[in-house]
Amino acid sequence: MFDDFFGNRALAESLEEMLGSGRIPQTILLAGPEGVGKATLVRRFAARLLGGAASIEKDDLSRAENLEIVAEREKWPAEKRNEDPLLFASHADFVTFAPDGPLRQISIPQMRLLKERAQFRPLKGNRRVFLIDQIDRAGEHAANSLLKTLEEPPEHLIVFLTAANPYDLLATIRSRSVWMHLAPLGDPEMREFVAARKLDDVERRIALAQGSPGLAVSLDLAAYDRRCAAMLTLLEVASGAAPFGAWVKYAESPESRQEKIEPLLRTLYSLLDDVLLLQQGAGGIRNSGLRDRLAALAGRVGFAWLRRAAGRVDELAGLVRRNIQKNMALDALVLELRPR
Repeated sequence: MFDDFFGNRALAESLEEMLGSGRIPQTILLAGPEGVGKATLVRRFAARLLGGAASIEKDDLSRAENLEIVAEREKWPAEKRNEDPLLFASHADFVTFAPDGPLRQISIPQMRLLKERAQFRPLKGNRRVFLIDQIDRAGEHAANSLLKTLEEPPEHLIVFLTAANPYDLLATIRSRSVWMHLAPLGDPEMREFVAARKLDDVERRIALAQGSPGLAVSLDLAAYDRRCAAMLTLLEVASGAAPFGAWVKYAESPESRQEKIEPLLRTLYSLLDDVLLLQQGAGGIRNSGLRDRLAALAGRVGFAWLRRAAGRVDELAGLVRRNIQKNMALDALVLELRPR
């Protein structure tokens, strides 16, 4: 089995069998929730196939130095990013293409660069491995550019794609891929993982990560608490349980201006999940420290309101990559859900 990889044993065994037989599909799509280990599994697979595990691990996007590179590029103008497409290639025969820019997208120049580099022969051995992380963040033109490579890949190339939602991909990309799904880890596997990583606040991290080890590691609990307080206030105002001024106080604060909309929307989803669970009498909620306020909200709103709220958050999540104005979008959400 793959070293230092937790969960999804059956899927890992399937990849192990591919390595043992030498019969490896040229395009493999790994689907599953954020942080469940998709890119980690690709790196473990590539290390077994190519060697040079230490070099390949340098492309881990959660490493501090790589996070700094991605954050710095967000400040670049689009023209500069297009002239120098983002990739990580610490190992000569393993290349990672990651979402780039303030909207965190896979770009057309990146896919053109992939097509160009795909023709290069391996430096060692007879295989090269490309990882396109979060391919569901590619726009239609970038996806079409990738499709040209997937239709006639060089014999030496294996392309791994990762996606939270494979149905956001072009059907033609899905049809050219061997599709494998990674499920969230169970509590015993998560406990094994957090023990191996020696993480603090074990119970809380397990509850909030919802089976995603990557989230358990990367979760900044202080930042999450700030987002949670803000988004619970939004829901209380939207339900009519608090005056609109309570939301305005946050919306006009300095911390609001620094926060990005995507983590706020993810926090909204978790709070709405908890409210629904409390309405149904379930005990295990993610945000147990806010149980009293969430229970009060659960007693105030009905299922139809929760469904409408979740639908509106879905719409905002779909618009994130179009560079929507955060505060205006959240203000509109409050007003649309607030009782008249």
